[in-house]
Formats: sequence, structure tokens, C-alpha cells
Amino acid sequence: MLVISAITALGLYLAQRDVTANANRALQQDFQTQLSSLHELQELRHAALAERCRALAEKPRIHAALEDNALDLLYPSAKDELRDLMERGEPRSGQAASTLHAGFYRFLDGDGAVLPPPNSKDVGGLSKAAEAQLALNKLPEKQEVGYIWQDDSAGETVNEVTAVPILSTETGDVISALIVGFKPFEPVTKNAASGIKSGIWVGGRLYLPSLSKPAKTILTTKLARLLANGDRAENSSTVRINGARHLLFFKRLNPESLFRSAYEICVYPLDNWVAQLHRLRLKIGGAGALLLLGAFVVSHFAAARLSRPVEQLEIESEQERAERERAEAALASTADELERSARYSADASHQLKSPLTVLRAGLETLLAREDFKLEVYEELSGLLHQTHRLTGMIDDLLLLSRMDAGHLQIASEPVNLSELLEEWLDDLEALPDAPEVTIEKDIAANLAVAGEKQYTSLIVQNLLENARKYNRTGGRIRILARRENKHVLLAIGNTGRSIERNAQRHIFERFRSVGDGSVSGHGLGLNLARELARLHGGDLRLIRSENDWTEFEARFRVMEPKANRVAGTK
Repeated sequence: MLVISAITALGLYLAQRDVTANANRALQQDFQTQLSSLHELQELRHAALAERCRALAEKPRIHAALEDNALDLLYPSAKDELRDLMERGEPRSGQAASTLHAGFYRFLDGDGAVLPPPNSKDVGGLSKAAEAQLALNKLPEKQEVGYIWQDDSAGETVNEVTAVPILSTETGDVISALIVGFKPFEPVTKNAASGIKSGIWVGGRLYLPSLSKPAKTILTTKLARLLANGDRAENSSTVRINGARHLLFFKRLNPESLFRSAYEICVYPLDNWVAQLHRLRLKIGGAGALLLLGAFVVSHFAAARLSRPVEQLEIESEQERAERERAEAALASTADELERSARYSADASHQLKSPLTVLRAGLETLLAREDFKLEVYEELSGLLHQTHRLTGMIDDLLLLSRMDAGHLQIASEPVNLSELLEEWLDDLEALPDAPEVTIEKDIAANLAVAGEKQYTSLIVQNLLENARKYNRTGGRIRILARRENKHVLLAIGNTGRSIERNAQRHIFERFRSVGDGSVSGHGLGLNLARELARLHGGDLRLIRSENDWTEFEARFRVMEPKANRVAGTK
């Protein structure tokens, strides 16, 4: 039930997050669509105003009055030239068309100051404060757009002004500027409650007549804080107006203008979006609650059915734990027995060495005498040979006991396997009872293996002695030694009776002889050789034994001789 609750809660969270993201995208798309439409209308209007003002600034009568310094004729001449711009008439194409008619115009002198008109009624009435806002620090070199406040009996209004430079026809220098004022563009929204409200911010004051006075106060405080950290070109934020959330967008209207900075202010209500999001969340929450209730019912019945096999599994687990404890106890007992057995083998081997040593010394003393018959010497020689066999077997048992107890540590030093093989082959040929065999050898020079020479020599000795003992007269022994990647492979094969297939898997067991009993041996050599090879990081295996041929392969780890390693580091 907890898992189902967690999954359901995660599903509800992801669903709400997805719904919120989709709603935000829809809101941004709707806002951007309305804002783009507003900007397109504004750009068309600005282009039309700029073209009309440019054409007016090129009127020849205005140029003549300015260039002849006949300033008393400037405004009367301009009155006739600008008559069409000032007369509103009866526009039929809506507000956009009516705002193309000018509310006033003025001229600037060479220093950017306003040239006073003889009669303000003819050029559009302006208060002294509003007219002072038209003055510039210098004459514009291109068309400039600005916004000014005007306070009159009708209340506060903002006028959009366009300043057009007037160039001398003789020198091409700017000699004056024509400033024309228009009513700013105000979009008409079909649904005023859900559409964009647009206004203008200039001189620290907000012109947005569609908002109430308290709402304008809140918005003015918000805008003043947003614009206090610099002259931002464009930004957006959220604001609460009369308890309702709105999206606030502002954009610089006249960047790099000689007039004061003015901003387009757009306010978009978010009430409909918040209500829609709230309804979606309620639907998702209700669906989640129903889903969770159904999941609880299903999980109850599922848990009731699943608990029975779980209980059975608990019983079986307890039984398996008890069996495991018994097995661990038996294993510990077996380990103790093996340790005692290894210790007993080591102790017995040590105890046997002393009497064997005494026996061998006595036999050697008797063989040194010269008053025995020939058959007595033969018997004594045979007994001495058996003592040597027993001594070798005891040494092997001691070594195996050390390995079983984990007390044998192999040093990792370079051993020249090539030289070791040559030494043992010389000893093998010097044995008096060695059968007449042909020795074939293919031994690479300076094969250095990692290990301890004493035990590596013991591996080689066992393999070569087996190849000699189980060979036949006139047979052959083949020794191959080569390097293969990071290992050295030693293969020793010999002719002679093959090992039976059923017996091949037992040849590495202790006290198992590889022959048929006609050759003496105590069955420890191959087991000892393989254990030593594995302690050296290698292995020993039977390659094949058939058709009068038996071959073993020993694998050793490669190690460069000390002289070569030192030379390689220089």
C-alpha cells in the first residue's frame, strides 16, 4: 500500500507539473500573440508618422523662412503647409487613423531651444511646462521620438512627439528642427477584463488611463523599483493589483533618443489563467484520490493472497538457515580434521626421518665391509635404495603438508628455465639405470620465469624422471620450451605405454601411480608438481596420452632476468 501511495503521489505530482507547464506555455503564447499584434500596429503607425513629418520638414517655404532668418514668417508659413496635419476632419477608420493627426507643432532654434509661436492656437496649445519639455540640448541629426506630459483642464495626458531635423539647402547642416506632437496610440481590446492594457512611463510617471488610480499607484511603485537599478531596455515581472495577479511587461520606446527615456507598459491579467489552473488541479486531485482508493482496495486483496506464499517462504527460509548453520558447523569440523590430519602428516614425516637416517647410515656402513658374500651386498644395496625412496617420499609429504597448511611461500625471482632444463638433461643421461632413449629438444634461450629455483627445479625433475621411468628401450623424449605472450610453456613428451582413459582424470591425485605397477613410484610426484606450478602462478596438465605417446604441459609466468631489467631501466 505504501508503494502504491508513493507511485500515485508521484503520478499526481508529475501530472500537475505537466499541466502547469502547458498552461504557462499557453499563457506565454497568448500574451506574445497580443503583444506582437500591438507592436505591429505601433510600427505601422510610427512609419506613417515618420514619413509625414519628413515630408513636412522639406517644405520650401519653411526652409526659406529659416535660411533667410525671417523667423516672423516661420509659423505663418508653416500654418499653411501643415494645415492638413492639424485638421482632424471626420476620420472613419478608427482610432489608429485619428492619431495620425497632430495636436501641436513647434520649431527649435540652432541651440535646441523652442521658438515661441506668435499665436499658440494656430500651432496647438501647450502649457509652459509641456512646452519646456520639447527643448533639447542640441539639434537632432536624425528623427527622434519622445514623450511629454501635459496637464490641462481635461486632466493629465501624454503626447508622443517626433523631432525631424531641417537641413540647410546650401550647406547641408542642421539649422532647425520641427517637433510634431501626436496623441499616443491606445489599443482597443474586445475583452477589457482579459486583454492587454497598454500605457507609457515617462519622467517617473505612468500614463495608463484604463487602470484605476489605486492600481496605478501600485504599478508605479513596482515600476520605480524595477527601473531603479539601471536603464533596462526590456523586462517582465508579475505584480498584484487589487488582489489579482498580473503579468507586467515594459520595453524602452526611444533608445538612444535626445528626449527623456520612455517605456511602453503592458499589463496582462492572470485571473483566468489561475482559475483554469486551479480547476485542472482539482480534477487531477479528484482523479488521483479515486485512483488511490481503488489502489488501496486492490492492494488489500492482493496482499491477502500474496501473504500466504510469503509466510511459506519465511518457514522455508528458517529451515534453510538451520541447514546452513549445520553445514557451517560440519565444514568447521572438517576443516579442523584436515588441519589435524596435515599436522599429523607433518609430525609423522618428521618422526620417520630420524629412524630412516639411522637405517641408511647402518646400511652404508655394512656395504663398506668386504667380508660378505655377493648376494648379501645385493640385498644390502636393495635395502639402501628403498631407504632413499622412503626419504624422498617423506620429503614430498612434508612439502605437501606445508602447502596444505598454507605455510609455503614462493619467492618471485627470475629463474632461468633454459639452463635448468639443460642441467637436468645432463643428470638424466648420466644415470646408470637410464634406458636407451633419444632426446629431442627445442628450448629457447634465456627463458626466465617467475618463481623460486628450488621448487621450479622440482617441477622439472618430476616431469623428466617420469618421462624416463615410463619410457621404453629405444624410445624418445621430446622437450619443447618457448615463450607465449606473458607465459613460458614447457611441454615434455615421451614414448611408452599410454595411460588408460579412465585413469587419466586421477593421475594428479595423491598416491596414484601413472604406470601399471612395473615401475616403482609412490604416486606423489605429479600431484606435487602441479601444486607447485599453481603456487608459481602457472599450471600443469596432461595434453594427451595415446598411440605410444604421453605428453604433459607446464605453464610458468614470465619474468625478465635482473640484468635485463636493470639494463632496460637505464
